[in-house]
Amino acid sequence: MDASRVAVLLNEFRVMPRLLIGLYGWVFWDVAQWFMTIDNPTAAQAAFVSTMVGAAAAFFGLYVRK
Repeated sequence: MDASRVAVLLNEFRVMPRLLIGLYGWVFWDVAQWFMTIDNPTAAQAAFVSTMVGAAAAFFGLYVRK
């Protein structure tokens, strides 16, 4: 199989966007689990988690739009 055929298959099945969404889901889950173990979270820690949650909407919007 030549490189151009592989590129076409990767594009048709949207492998990279699906992989990135999966990786983001894993990171999101890990951050949520970390945050829930903190007894007294600071404002900076809460802002970090809020940023991760907000980024989910952006990533999902980019994934769905294409």
